[in-house]
Amino acid sequence: MTTPFSSNKPLLSALHGQSQWPRPAWFMRQAGRYLPEYRALRAEAGGFLDLCDNPDFATEVTLQPIRRYDFDGSILFSDILTIPRALGQDLAFAAGEGPVLGALPELQIMADRLASGEAFSVLSPAYTAVSQIRAALPNTTTLIGFAGAPWTLATYMIEGGSSKAYAATKAMAYGDPPRFKALIDLLVRSVAQHLVAQIKAGADAVMVFDSWAGSLDRDAQLAWSADPLERIVRLVRDEAADTPIIVFPRKAMFAARALAGIDPLVSLQVDYANDLHAAARLDFAAVQGNLDPGRLLCGRDEVVQATRDVLSVVDHQRSHVFNLGHGIFKESDPDAVHWVLDAVRADG
Repeated sequence: MTTPFSSNKPLLSALHGQSQWPRPAWFMRQAGRYLPEYRALRAEAGGFLDLCDNPDFATEVTLQPIRRYDFDGSILFSDILTIPRALGQDLAFAAGEGPVLGALPELQIMADRLASGEAFSVLSPAYTAVSQIRAALPNTTTLIGFAGAPWTLATYMIEGGSSKAYAATKAMAYGDPPRFKALIDLLVRSVAQHLVAQIKAGADAVMVFDSWAGSLDRDAQLAWSADPLERIVRLVRDEAADTPIIVFPRKAMFAARALAGIDPLVSLQVDYANDLHAAARLDFAAVQGNLDPGRLLCGRDEVVQATRDVLSVVDHQRSHVFNLGHGIFKESDPDAVHWVLDAVRADG
């Protein structure tokens, strides 16, 4: 699939369906705890949300891996849970425990915050950071904005944090579908508006992370992952006709297949547990992925071979963005990223 498009940004061209060689590359969580410069800045900032809420800090963190590795893509440093917080839910990050969310607010209270613009005043530091990052990036680097998908956001909001079984969320989704649908509908609107605001601030493309879509069965993947993602694409497209959108229904190929062909500028991120070759045959502008980030914990020869194995899967005529199949581990050696990128860039 190709559309007439010309850009000096290889990643942006790839997301428009145009095969690029060498393949453009960026990593999920490329800015983060594996980098010593990130750890130093986080210590200075005082906490994770302090980094997200300060546009200068968020800009610096986003630029750190670009300076070190010259990735083809840069993704805004923020967090998917800024949306629940903007809607009025308490959010904190407990040391060593991850996110902790307060009681789920009443739906009408959250809807009122969205309608009044109060929610987006809470999110405004992210838009300032996007503008600053865009101004500071090399003109060949694609800037990606992002948000969490409604199902994934709902799991955190209902469970009050991370979960393995999502029992409370599934109890609402299956036991009280009208109430759950109302929450999903609210999140569809919230996510779409957040993505559009990032595009207006300077993002070249946006990505929607449905990290926990794989916790659902086939019918629920279609109802609570694929359908909300498609609606988000439609709403974003109303405001940003030519902006590429990457969807990531993690470990949820029923949802991925349902999303194929919905829009000529939608690409698919493929997790490391799924078949990149099969995904590349689906009707998406590009496929993105899918090296297991655990492979970066090995020696140089093993890292290079694993990278080449991924590169060999997708035909040269197919638009493919090299990425990990999930976020880079904090235990990764920063040099391992160089080994991957050297192998990718030698494959021209």
